[in-house]
Amino acid sequence: MIEIDSAFGEIAVLLMLAAVLGFVGIMLRQPLIVSFIAVGLLAGPSLLDIVTAGEQIDLLSELGIAVLLFLVGLKLDIKLIRSLGTVSLMTGLGQVAFTSAFGFLIGLALGFDVTTSLYVAVALTFSSTIIIVKLLSDKREIDSLHGQIALGFLIVQDIFVVFAMIVLSAIGIGAEGASGSLPVILGASLALIAFVAVFVRYVANPLTERLAREPELLVIFALALAAVFAAVGDAVGLGKEVGGLLAGVSLASTPFRETIAARLAPLRDFLLLFFFIALGATLDLSLLGQQVTAALVFSAFVLVGNPLIVLAIMGAMGYRKRTGFLAGLTVAQISEFSLIFIAMGISLGHLQDDALGLVTMVGLVTIAASTYMITYSHHLYALFEPFLGVFERRGAPRESDDGAVPAGSRHDVIVFGLGRFGTALGLRLKEKGLRVLGVDFNPAAVRRWRALGMAAEYGDATDPEFVAGLPLENADWLVSSVPVHATGLSHEDARLTLMQLARLSGFRGRIALTSNGTAETGELLASGADHVFEPFQDAADRAAELFPAERE
Repeated sequence: MIEIDSAFGEIAVLLMLAAVLGFVGIMLRQPLIVSFIAVGLLAGPSLLDIVTAGEQIDLLSELGIAVLLFLVGLKLDIKLIRSLGTVSLMTGLGQVAFTSAFGFLIGLALGFDVTTSLYVAVALTFSSTIIIVKLLSDKREIDSLHGQIALGFLIVQDIFVVFAMIVLSAIGIGAEGASGSLPVILGASLALIAFVAVFVRYVANPLTERLAREPELLVIFALALAAVFAAVGDAVGLGKEVGGLLAGVSLASTPFRETIAARLAPLRDFLLLFFFIALGATLDLSLLGQQVTAALVFSAFVLVGNPLIVLAIMGAMGYRKRTGFLAGLTVAQISEFSLIFIAMGISLGHLQDDALGLVTMVGLVTIAASTYMITYSHHLYALFEPFLGVFERRGAPRESDDGAVPAGSRHDVIVFGLGRFGTALGLRLKEKGLRVLGVDFNPAAVRRWRALGMAAEYGDATDPEFVAGLPLENADWLVSSVPVHATGLSHEDARLTLMQLARLSGFRGRIALTSNGTAETGELLASGADHVFEPFQDAADRAAELFPAERE
């Protein structure tokens, strides 16, 4: 045990541990949540046992949970909820229902009581929005079809988090430690909800618009609102979590919610460190060994079962197996909400402390493993693709291509990737009189391209059969307009795969790829590309041409 004389010194040591383990986590390509949990376990009673400033850490932990739930509520704009597509709604609800049902049965089969099995089953339904958005953004797949579907059902999961927290708070009304009678608590709760409704309708927009003139003041106000609502929610019996959620909902419809969320995200991550430290201080590693088998079983269910559930639902709805597989991988982990949910159950007296240890172990395993699964998702799909046909309906009606280009059509240039750069390039080539065919794996991008009066095909640039079926024989150029976010080339690079497939299919024209930077450009050229675009560098060169060489 390491003895530290002051609370300040203790927190300083904990922050240094977080920085060191966070750096190790980055080197291992792991999200910070894994490093934070490791800090809690390392600082806990079973190892260094340096957590003695319990009150201060608990206070920071509770504030972190309030800010986290505030940011969740901030995303629950009514307009956004209404815009959820059928696939997001059905996949989200279906995944929650099936994961809960199967998880409950697994818990009973492992010998857990009904209450523990139910809590753990519900905890397994939550996936980490923070981690998934970060990984998809790093891979430049946040705007892809499977990325957009994943974001949609993550919002559905967040709504279910709200519902689950409210249910737990309602169950806790009148329990030991709750203050006031049931009618008083319900009346206060209704008054708080009514206040939020009035605030949203008449106060939120003009007030935030005025505060936004000083961004720092807007952030302070948001943080104060989260803390006050959490305190009031706790006082009336709803709990700090629901109070923080309501605070976020009260600002969700304002035009400044993204600014608030961006400014508070680093503070959330900082404060959540103390939640995991407090969590680690309650865990006895000597007792966790008794739950290794159960943790591994639940982890296997989350890593394999959750993606299969999503894949089956999306396949039944008419999506291709590739889309379902890639979207399904995003739910192959549990989240920080799972731990908060179990902690609430313990505070209500429904669960024993060992349930939190069990779910923590599941969290460590699934978050660590799923990070690599999402990072190498295309490689995994190539490995399992022969076995996934059962999950795809004939014709995949949800991704059918009614406007497919007729066989035998002739095109001078084929552009893969119909985002902003690809679309701008296609329009300029069309203005020069060239016949351009666009290709994208996102149906919405294909529809936008066709709305501009240009031919487009829906398909996957890494699918050998699709590439071979394109009208390559008459094309002069093949262009990939999508850069891959990476520090170097790899065998999984979609640009190299496309180039190889095109050559194998008999394409004899020239190939242009898009690069992230000068170092990567050299690697692409050495790999066989005829030309490499550097969008930012090219734009800078074009802009510089507008200026005279020297002042006259």
